[in-house]
Amino acid sequence: MDQTAQLVPINWYLLLSTFLFCIGVMGVLFRRNAIIILMCIELMLNSVNLLLVAFSAYSGNSDGQVFVFFIMVVAAAEVAVGLALLISIYRNIGSTDIDVLNKLKW
Repeated sequence: MDQTAQLVPINWYLLLSTFLFCIGVMGVLFRRNAIIILMCIELMLNSVNLLLVAFSAYSGNSDGQVFVFFIMVVAAAEVAVGLALLISIYRNIGSTDIDVLNKLKW
């Protein structure tokens, strides 16, 4: 265990990550705007990334940081595709409210 991992206890990282993940879950469950839902999904992914980096630093192993890199690449691709879809939907419907998206059903 290196010296930087000893400055902040791992419990604080656990609490912060849990708090951020819960905010993201609540945003996905209760918000109706598709852009805000995408932002909350990103918040959940970043809370998991924070936890992986904290455990990686605490154990002195860099495997968690490598895994975080791959999660960030997938998240960037998800945001690009999600925003492209939302722009297309906004141009056709004129709203990003997910309740209005029922018009897309057959």
